[in-house]
Amino acid sequence: MRMYIGSILVNDVAHAHDFYVGTLGFQVKDDVTHGDFRWLTIINPTQLAEDGSVLPGAGMEIVLEPKGHPAAGEFTEALRTAGIPLTQFLTDSLDRDYAELKDRGVKFTMEPTDVGPSRIAVFDDTCGNLIQIVELKN
Repeated sequence: MRMYIGSILVNDVAHAHDFYVGTLGFQVKDDVTHGDFRWLTIINPTQLAEDGSVLPGAGMEIVLEPKGHPAAGEFTEALRTAGIPLTQFLTDSLDRDYAELKDRGVKFTMEPTDVGPSRIAVFDDTCGNLIQIVELKN
């Protein structure tokens, strides 16, 4: 087995699209509507072949899904209030990504900080979550 999809619970899928695709630069793989619900699957553009297909074994997908159950909102709000990121994204240059995202208007709740074997920064995704960026030192 291997990890395939992770979820990020969002307040509004259309707004999440604007932030994760427009601001962060991810690409929509799937845009799914089922009844009253809509969710998006996003990937890193480096996971795509030249013909637009997803490269085999290219990495995880992220589902941006609505907080359709009351527990989802309670869960993400508890994490946010405690300053705990919902998930982490890996980078090979925290300083580069931090500067680029700040230039795009992303608000950080933690500036780049050394924490043992890694460096981290945390930003507000404007969708109800804190997201951590991690650069491994080795």
